[in-house]
This record gives sequence, C-alpha cells and structure tokens, in this order.
Amino acid sequence: MSWANSWLIAITGYAILLAWPISTLVLVWFAVRYNGTHRAKVINKAVAGGDGRPQHFWVIVPALNEEAVVANTVNAALRLRGPAGTLARVLVVDDGSDDRTPEVLSAIDHPRLSVMRRELPNARQGKGEALNAAYRFISERTAEAGVSPERVVIGIIDGDGQGSENILVEVSRLMRDTKVGAVQVQVRIRNRNKLLGAVQDLEFGAIVDACQNLRDVLDTVGLGGNGQFSRLSTLQALGSAPWSSCLVEDLELGLRMHLGGVSIRYTSRSSVTQQAVVDVRRLTRQRTRWAQGNMQCAQYLMRLFSSRRIARTALAEMLHYLLSPWANAMVTVAIIVMGASGTAGLLIGHPVPFLPTWAVLAESGAIWIAVTTFPGLLWAVVHRNKRGDEGLSRMLVAALAYPAFLVLGLAATYRALGRQASGRQSWAKTERLVEEPILQPVAA
Repeated sequence: MSWANSWLIAITGYAILLAWPISTLVLVWFAVRYNGTHRAKVINKAVAGGDGRPQHFWVIVPALNEEAVVANTVNAALRLRGPAGTLARVLVVDDGSDDRTPEVLSAIDHPRLSVMRRELPNARQGKGEALNAAYRFISERTAEAGVSPERVVIGIIDGDGQGSENILVEVSRLMRDTKVGAVQVQVRIRNRNKLLGAVQDLEFGAIVDACQNLRDVLDTVGLGGNGQFSRLSTLQALGSAPWSSCLVEDLELGLRMHLGGVSIRYTSRSSVTQQAVVDVRRLTRQRTRWAQGNMQCAQYLMRLFSSRRIARTALAEMLHYLLSPWANAMVTVAIIVMGASGTAGLLIGHPVPFLPTWAVLAESGAIWIAVTTFPGLLWAVVHRNKRGDEGLSRMLVAALAYPAFLVLGLAATYRALGRQASGRQSWAKTERLVEEPILQPVAA
C-alpha cells in the first residue's frame, strides 16, 4: 500500500472517529436546550388562534396474530379521551389472523369498537394494505355522517401499543393550526426491565426524541409506524391508498406528505408505548426490515431535490435520514479496511504510517472503544434528566451496551442490502409478550 493511500485511510479514519461524537454533542446540546413542545413563536400563535381542532377521532389497530396483546391495546384505546371528553372510536383490522385473535376480539363488547376481518387472498399483503382498507372504511362512514374530513383524525396504534391518557388532547392542540396535517407522538418502551429493552428505550426516549425535536424545528418530522395521527382530509389528498407496500410505509407516507406541502408536528408531551424486542435474532430481523425500507424510500431522492416546497436545511436533514443506511455500510467498510491494513502491515513487517507499532494499534483500538461508548453515556444522562422514570445507573448500563447495539444495526444494514439486491420482501411477524390484562372501560 502506498504512503498516499495509507494517509488517505488515516484521514478517513480520523474523520469518522470525530464525526460521531461531535454530532452527538450538538444533538445533546439541542436536546437539553429545546423542550420539544414548541417550534417557533409564529407556530405557537397559529396553534393558539387556529380553528382546525378535530372533532372526531378514529384509532386504527392493525392486528395479525396479536392474541397476546390485542385485548390490552383495544381496551387502552377505548379509554382515550380528547378535548371536552371527546371519545375515540377504535377500528381493529384483523389481517387474516390464524391464532386466537378473532376470539379475543369477539369477547370485547363495546359500542365504539369495530372489527374488520380481512380474509385471504386479500389479507396479509402488508401493513400498508390493512391500513388502507381501514382508511377507506372510515372515509365511507365519515361521508355518510356528513362530517368534514378536516375535522376527523385517524391515529395508528400498533397491536402492542398503548397511548398515554392525554394523547388525543395533545394531538388536538397541535392540529388547531390548520396547516398541520399530521402529528407524531413520542414512542417509549414498556418492558424495559431487561437490558435489551432498556437500550431500546434509551434509543427511543432520548436519541430518537432529540432527532424528532430537531426535525420539528426544520419542519421535516418523520412519521413512525406507531403513534402517528393524520387528518382524514390529508390522507384523502393522497388518494385511495395513502399507505404503500413499502417495508416502512410510515416513512414513505411522511415523505409524500412533505412533498405535498403538509406540515407534520412532533410532540413529546404525549406518548405511545410498545413492547421491546428482547431476542437478539428477532431484533436483528426487525432492524433489517427498517433498513431495507429506508433503502426503498431512496426512490424519493430526486423528487426531494427538485421540490420547491422543502427548504435546503430541511432537505439536508431528510437526505441524511434516507442515506444513513448506505453511509453506515460504507463507514463499516472503511473501519474494516483500516484495521485490516494496519494489522496486516505489522504482521508482515511493513507497517503502515498511521499504525507503525503494535502499541499504536492497541492505543487506536482503545480510542475507538472510548469514542463509541461516549455518545451512549451522554444519552443516558439526557434520558434520566428528560424522562425521569429510570435510574441513572440503569441507563448507564444500557449506554455501555449501546455500542454492541450499533454493531447489530450495522449487521442488519448489510442484511438489508442483500435482501434488497435479491428482491426479497417477505417478513415474519414480530412475536409479542403476554402482559397483565387491562380492564375494559365502561361503555360511553
């Protein structure tokens, strides 16, 4: 290897080494300074004086073999109240379940609960198609009742999801601004008593929360699969099938809304909780699906570049989000090349300039370990200060495990590249854990 190539690899390594902790420091500073509830004074005035507050709420629960959790999810959704006691109607889409999900649902007798049973061959064509069927059902009911679609909000709560008591009130507050077409609430992990659950809550409760708050400022908030709320009129503007067959149909929906000039807000004042995936193999499978879905959304890059509705700063953030799986893959290759070239040089007696001795190699490894551990420790402190529902020592332990969590994510990225290249799209469902039952609310 030439000296020029050796120094190029060294410079690349140092750039990679410094980029992550520096970007983390900036994001942590923002997370500490920004309370996540207001974008700007002009937006606050629009919220305070707007007349777009919704009057009707529907909560869609997509269910495929959710016998372990669907009763709790439905009962929790039926308890949700909006402003002035407005009650949500719940629509469960049973997407061809072959476990006891139909029996569990039939045992819930409540006037505000509707169950849509989809049978094969129409069933099991992806979460997006199940949501589209529910959306069309709600559109028909809304038209029959003579209600304006602008006053109707559709929320998505996954089969294992449970919304906080104030979730409809907070969504309604933000949607008083008529420019707001959708709201994404914070996502938290319920079963964080185990290490993998705690690490995932560190991710959602601190890191993702800070990123979404930054996007809220830039008006680039992304929709998540759980805890998204959209005006019916906003969805209708996207046609009869707002959700696609993309593996991350929520991300694609958010991109289509932004391209259409729709404003999406994020709030951490309310939240939806979900179960952590506490098995490494299943967690890798989940993250592979997410990474592959991001790759599929790369088809929107040219439309984002050419859009006149998206500011340059907002465009930069969107591109970062869409390109991150590809960037992660390339960074991993660079790290492997650096380590392999340095080690090989020492073994054959021709060390490269940036790793002249085994001692320097060991020091470099120690620095890399410190750098990869540092961001997680910062986020543990942020999580403790902002959430306050977990001890600092527990979050610090989760932070120490965070680098391994990132390695798992890199492995998932490469699996996603392979699946995307081979055209594989099918996925096994994420298994749920049985929880203590939630009592059914009194009919009202």
